[in-house]
Amino acid sequence: MAELLNAKAVGEAIAYFRKGKGISQEVLSGLADIGRTHLSAIERGERKPTLETLYRISLALGVRMSQIVAEIEKRI
Repeated sequence: MAELLNAKAVGEAIAYFRKGKGISQEVLSGLADIGRTHLSAIERGERKPTLETLYRISLALGVRMSQIVAEIEKRI
């Protein structure tokens, strides 16, 4: 049975917005004040971000959290 919040879909959605903005993981992690290795693990689906981390990522990307959630829902 699939997880309700698929970690792979979360990571893919974040990477989609990051790449769409043309910024590296290094830059995004700095803007969001999280470790680059942590961001990399999230994008690979190895870790799930907390709501606070997802919010900081959304602010750093300049998108609403709801946009990221909508992209995640498309991928589940």
